[in-house]
Amino acid sequence: MRTVKICCIALSLAIYGKALAQEKTVAINWDRTQQVSKTTPTLQVVYNPMLRENSPIYKGTFEALKNLEASYVRYVPWFPYPKAAVVELKAPAKTETFWDFSYADPTMEALMKAQGDRSVVINFSTTPAWMWKAAKPVEVDDNPDQVNWNYNHGTELTDPSGKEVSAYFARLISWYTKGGFTDELGKYHQSGHHYNIAWWEVLNEPDLEHHISPQLYTRLYDAIVTEIHKVSPETRFVGISVALETNPEWFEYFLNPANHLPGVPLDAISYHFYGRPTINDLPIGNYQFSFFDQANGFLDRVRYIESIRKRLSPNTMTHINEIGNILMDHDYTGVIPPTYWNLAGAMYAYLYLELTKIGIDVAGESQLVGYPTQFPDVSMMNWTTARPNARYWVLKLLHDNLGPGDELKYTSLPSQSVVSQAFLTKKGKRLLLINKFDNNEVLKLPAGALHIKYVDGTTGDNPAAKEDITGSQVTLRPFSVAIVDFN
Repeated sequence: MRTVKICCIALSLAIYGKALAQEKTVAINWDRTQQVSKTTPTLQVVYNPMLRENSPIYKGTFEALKNLEASYVRYVPWFPYPKAAVVELKAPAKTETFWDFSYADPTMEALMKAQGDRSVVINFSTTPAWMWKAAKPVEVDDNPDQVNWNYNHGTELTDPSGKEVSAYFARLISWYTKGGFTDELGKYHQSGHHYNIAWWEVLNEPDLEHHISPQLYTRLYDAIVTEIHKVSPETRFVGISVALETNPEWFEYFLNPANHLPGVPLDAISYHFYGRPTINDLPIGNYQFSFFDQANGFLDRVRYIESIRKRLSPNTMTHINEIGNILMDHDYTGVIPPTYWNLAGAMYAYLYLELTKIGIDVAGESQLVGYPTQFPDVSMMNWTTARPNARYWVLKLLHDNLGPGDELKYTSLPSQSVVSQAFLTKKGKRLLLINKFDNNEVLKLPAGALHIKYVDGTTGDNPAAKEDITGSQVTLRPFSVAIVDFN
């Protein structure tokens, strides 16, 4: 009986494998437009020591950012490194102030140089710790690269009106856009910076950082935006920026114009999504199920949030500006196999496509640089070689071939594994293919297919490969993201 059972299982697996390899046909109606895309694929850059000039991947990282040529790049100097994230670490005294941009400037300068004329979303997200009530002051290490996960503390501002916080951010943006600022004691500090900051995002994940309520956040947003507008009237603003999009109160309250001061703009909102494994000790390849299941759940919440936005503030844009996967926590030090980067890239591509169908304005992949102890699983750079990994190359493949203004054409494919969508772009006809699972998929394409560009397990840390299509059939390897060009 045992031998028969094993044979039956082997036969079943063989039949299953054969079924997976069966040819599936893609059908495209180039004459029917489903909708027009307005979604920009882009990324976020989060400050950490690997972005400093003394980092071994500094040059490769900013070259990768420059070569991407993306708009709406989000830059977040973040609280675990307070010397770079906070430019006034001590409260002003009667005779002196303590403004210091020596750690913030170099990375900001490198970012703005890499971006050139392309738009940025700047988010100096961390408020000085001394602006919050606490039992004792927060100590900051002299070493700028020393991580401090305890810097953000307190839930009650010393100045609940928001004037102190808003004045801080107004001086900060003046440093970068107006060449300098006048401090609390009337002394002028010259920077020489005259950057064009198209977008400013107000705080980051306030539902987690300081556990701010929607009501307090909205008051702070109004105060900060009002003061920044006095300095930089052309700058537009992104609000909310919550980590957990599961609480509708944030969107119901913030997007209601009646809860804001007259004249305060509601240019855009933002929120985040990370897929996580449900069982950490499974092989990486098995995470495909939890990642894509969670992605689909997130998309349902996006549709609900969009219904709130359209009802309360229909002209407000939506930036989903942190999209990624986290295996465990920031200090994950386990082995990350190459397959993982392709899986994570495929999930981003899938979310980009589905967010395009929903009508989201910005889909930002998180993040340019991570490394062991600093969210290595969300990195788009290989921290050992200074080369971009598959997550970066998937983003570049999407960015270089698809974008706002493209017409989505009616597309069908009888497959649970592969997602397909045809686009009519300014450069011609394109077909996006995403293999969500860890198996080969054979597809039959419509007439006119010329060549295929793809990122999969064979491309590694290299750009998308390109092959001519000589027949009507293509094979997608596990977690492949591909673009087919048609005549």
